[in-house]
Amino acid sequence: MTATTEYEKKSITMPRETVRGVQERVGSRQFSAYVAEATAERLRRDALAESIARREAVQGPATDDDIAEILQWLAQ
Repeated sequence: MTATTEYEKKSITMPRETVRGVQERVGSRQFSAYVAEATAERLRRDALAESIARREAVQGPATDDDIAEILQWLAQ
């Protein structure tokens, strides 16, 4: 079974320089895909930051050893 993505059309307002930068990078035809991908990445980063904050509230800040272990795991 193949998962399909549903889309919803939205109108957004962005700084002109940002619009130009995206268009220079991907052109007008891929503009929405680029913005959607960037937004999805931001949502993942926000979720990660929230997860880290919850962990630190329970266990305290990550140590240098914790960070090194995580970086090593991510590099695999």
